[in-house]
Amino acid sequence: MDSLDLQVLAQARDWFNAGHKVWLVTVIETWGSAPRPPGALLCLRDDGQVAGSVSGGCVEDDLIDRLRHGERVATPSLIAYGVTKEEAARFGLPCGGNLRLVQEPLQSAAWIDDILARTARHELVARRMSLATGAVVVEPASRGDAFAFDGQQLVALFGPRWRLLIIGAGQLSRAVAQMAVMLDFEVICCDPREEYNLSWDVPGTTFSKAMPDDLVLELQLDPHSAVVAVTHDPKLDDLVLLEALKSPAFYIGALGSRGNTAKRRERLELFDLTPAEIDRLHGPIGLDIGSKTPAEIAVSIVAEIVAVKNGVLLKQKKEGSAVPAPRPATSAS
Repeated sequence: MDSLDLQVLAQARDWFNAGHKVWLVTVIETWGSAPRPPGALLCLRDDGQVAGSVSGGCVEDDLIDRLRHGERVATPSLIAYGVTKEEAARFGLPCGGNLRLVQEPLQSAAWIDDILARTARHELVARRMSLATGAVVVEPASRGDAFAFDGQQLVALFGPRWRLLIIGAGQLSRAVAQMAVMLDFEVICCDPREEYNLSWDVPGTTFSKAMPDDLVLELQLDPHSAVVAVTHDPKLDDLVLLEALKSPAFYIGALGSRGNTAKRRERLELFDLTPAEIDRLHGPIGLDIGSKTPAEIAVSIVAEIVAVKNGVLLKQKKEGSAVPAPRPATSAS
């Protein structure tokens, strides 16, 4: 799932706690070119307000119409759309796509509080819902787990937000941070240099004046974390790399030319890093799109981070760049 679904759960909880009747709708299966993947969530309020999405819009309209005409399920139930080509076209499912949904009345918000609290601690959890009773159990999950529905139980994964740690508070860092915020990353900028940390003003981000290596240890980087070092100061950039490369962070990159990247790797070899850990370093950072300005360089960096997050092979790299092997696409985001 993505963090949009956490927002949907938070909205469902708030509506429920305010006294509204609320239904959750989950995509459980798709065929063809259905717009949203299994596990995608929508919540529906008793007056027809919705949050989230399960399609391109027409399915949402039909769900609202069903509600307003008195179809208010008391137990979890299945709904299918796009069984015929005509119906697929009517509901905005391209190329004859089909989807099946589970609609369930929200009976308690306690399990939502549990999921939101645990994902805020960067835990990966699973919600197990019984189709027969609507009972929900929240339990730990592993990165190898995936959304599942066997006709009796629905198991949906909820992971923490993707997190980006930026080392350095210069102009490039601002552009990277702004783009990452738009992509719904949790963004933390770290720069202990006084001349930089007094001017950081990017909305929606957190700033730290700690030493980068100390902050990496404090954050306990996980597989939902990325690190970019862009200070141009080897003392700071190398500090964070020494710790980040030993972490399970999914992406670790540092700004610099191919020559500077080679020198950086030589310096890292002097410390307690294995060759495999050093080989995780992305450098020169970013995709080769002919970037010149800070904003264009930020586009190339953020695009590379997204590609690695999604398990896409990095084809558009400058010749001679160090390119770690692609990581498998994750089922929980």
